[in-house]
Parts: sequence; C-alpha cells; structure tokens
Amino acid sequence: MPQRGNRRELLAECAIEVLAREGGRGLTHRAIDREAGVPEGTTKNYHPTRGSLLVAAARHIAEEHTAALRALRDQMPAEVTRADIAKLYATMLRRMVTEARSRFLALFELHLEGVRRPEVRAALGEIGLANVDTAVHLHAAVGERISRRGGGLLEAGLLGVALSMLSMPDDVVHEIGFNDPDPLAAALLSMTAEDDPPVEAVNEVRGRAS
Repeated sequence: MPQRGNRRELLAECAIEVLAREGGRGLTHRAIDREAGVPEGTTKNYHPTRGSLLVAAARHIAEEHTAALRALRDQMPAEVTRADIAKLYATMLRRMVTEARSRFLALFELHLEGVRRPEVRAALGEIGLANVDTAVHLHAAVGERISRRGGGLLEAGLLGVALSMLSMPDDVVHEIGFNDPDPLAAALLSMTAEDDPPVEAVNEVRGRAS
C-alpha cells in the first residue's frame, strides 16, 4: 500500500481493491473512502465521477505493469534459455491467481469497462502492447522470432487461462488440466511456434466460413 501522503496513489490502489472484491457495481466513492480510511467525500474531491475512478485504476495498473516489464527486460540475464522463458510465464500465471489475484481481478473488470469507455481502453492498450513487446523481446533473446500477433496471442491466452482458473469451480479447473501453470505455460508458448499458419490453411478456414 502506498504512503498516505500520496493521496492519489492511495485512492487508486483502494479502487483496485474494491474493484477486485466488489466488481464494477461496487466501485463507489464511499466504498473507496472506507477502503482508504479517509473522510467521506475525499475520493469525490479527487475523482468527481465514476468514470474518472475507473481511469485512475486503469492508469495505475498500466504504469505499474509497464514499469515491471521494463525492469524485467533490463535485468534479463545474457544466457537465458527457452526453458527459462517457459518458467517465467508459468510464474506469471501462478502469480495472477495467487499473490497478484486482486490486480488481475480488477484488470478483468476494467476490460469489461473498456468496451464502453475509450479512456479505460487506452490504458489497457498500453498494458497489452507492453506485454507483446516483452514477449517478442524474450523470444528474440533465445534466437526465436515471433510476430506481434504471436505475442498478442500469448497475452490473450494467459489472460483467458487466468480468468478460467479464477472463475471456474476447482473441480472443473482440475478436470480440464488448468490447475498446473507449468504445462499451461508450455502449451501457450507452443502456440507461437505456428505464429504464421500456411496460406493453404487460412484459405481452407475462409472457405468453410463462406
């Protein structure tokens, strides 16, 4: 939790916690005042509308996330291997449903809001592009090439799997094999190996759809 002297950051953090716990409908000025332990009306002074609250939460997550990815790329060891990348993605997936659970529950709520709010969508776009750039960078470090579309597929796959792990009953998660992040990460990474499908395969799919 940020220092209380940084009131805007504190309120953004509390908005994320409320979003994760209560969902979009529970995101109110009073709920954030209570979460932050500040006098009633404080949040409304900083963020007059619910829309500005959502944007503040989205911007806070985006800034935090992109900074973490920059640090990851800057600190990546020279002798990184594909196994290291698979382990990294497994760790990320595990964090999404454990210690970073609130962050990602809030992120999923923001994705729904982004459908209707361009300003929220812009912040989500920054997160997506940062994830894609990192995926391309990591693969290049082990001598592999993936396109930005491949990085986008990997990003979407991670989010979708994490959402399923968080939202489905535990017995279903186990039954479909979504309970172990390590093989899941390996499977998601394998998608990038066929990043650009043959033209014949694309044409066949289009022919079936027409």
